Amino acid sequence: MSRGPRPAAGAPGARLPRLRGVEAFPVDHEGERFLALRDPAGYTPSVVMLPMALLEIVSLFDGAHDVAEIQQAVLRQRGEHVDAARIDELVQALDQHGFLEGPRFEARRAEVDGAFLGATVRPASHAGGAYPADAAALRTMFDGFFAPPHGPGAIDGIGATSSPVRALIAPHIDFHRGGPAYAWGYRDLAERCDADVFVIFGTCHAGMPHPFALTRKPYETPLGPAPVDVDFVEALAARARQDCFAAEAAHRNEHSIEFQAVFLRYLFAGRREVRIVPVLTSFVHEALASGRRPEADRRVTRFLDALGETVAASGRRVAFVAGADLAHVGPRFGDADPVSPQEAERLAAADRATLAAITAGDADAFFDDAARDGDARRICGLSPIWLLLRATGGARGVLRHYGQTPDSQCVVTFASVVF
Repeated sequence: MSRGPRPAAGAPGARLPRLRGVEAFPVDHEGERFLALRDPAGYTPSVVMLPMALLEIVSLFDGAHDVAEIQQAVLRQRGEHVDAARIDELVQALDQHGFLEGPRFEARRAEVDGAFLGATVRPASHAGGAYPADAAALRTMFDGFFAPPHGPGAIDGIGATSSPVRALIAPHIDFHRGGPAYAWGYRDLAERCDADVFVIFGTCHAGMPHPFALTRKPYETPLGPAPVDVDFVEALAARARQDCFAAEAAHRNEHSIEFQAVFLRYLFAGRREVRIVPVLTSFVHEALASGRRPEADRRVTRFLDALGETVAASGRRVAFVAGADLAHVGPRFGDADPVSPQEAERLAAADRATLAAITAGDADAFFDDAARDGDARRICGLSPIWLLLRATGGARGVLRHYGQTPDSQCVVTFASVVF
């Protein structure tokens, strides 16, 4: 018999709950293990911690199982009957916090996106958390990143042009975990780059339905706004022959560009007028998943062509910055086991091979390196790094710093490379 139409998840009395594309990772708290859910798109600030006993139930919140089917699946797998009221209670709690698809979340997203798109600036969404909201405290923190022995030493002059730097791969790791790594790259950029426009390629951690997202909004920072070269952005969007603003709302909470904008303001505010072109990217992981190369997507090649033409026509001194981390390994990222010291050494060796392709300026070799094992290391900077390598036309780079987060359970790796 036909069941008739099924109500959408998140609607009153919904029976087909569907979890949104959120991060799920194990957390140990007071001797117990929980499943933590976090929204990388930032539509909800909540981090929900569920007992691991609920993992099996939540894994069936896929939009294909109603409550009765979830009960039957748990009964088959665990031999345990779960009350429908208990499942409904979990559905309602997750829906209330914004973790389920459905009308309630759509209303939340429309309100949040509408407020962002209607604003005149892109707010400093991570100020007061990832870095100080106070300008003096921020400068003090960034000054410390340059201090030896972990930092490269103080900046010696701004904007000298001998052996000019035209591109930089910098981390987007949290400043408190990787601040000196930023300094190793940005010291070269400060001393040897005369650019007045910085095209910043960032990773969109939440993913996007489009490969690129531009914005005209200046990026607010505690050191004043990082102004956008709107003429450059408009010309680039027109030449790219695609809607480069359809996913503009993805800029709202994404830190990969924000951290670079803050660092550029630290370097140049009051010293030299510079503008940015913020470009969020999401296309190399999609290419890997489809078994194709990035350039098989005509939107990618059109954007690259448009970028080169816009740089040439702008009459501006343009440099590129990629806000990109490397590997993400360990239980938080889906691996079964914590990262041992031996595994961290193997990870470093694999990263060095990746960095060899990067410093050679070889975008094809970089992609092949990631594709070889299906991106088992989860390099979250694939799109911005590949784009920078293509945009610089095979220019060779120099590795200034390689680092790993000091964590006994999980490891994130990152590097600074100057071109």
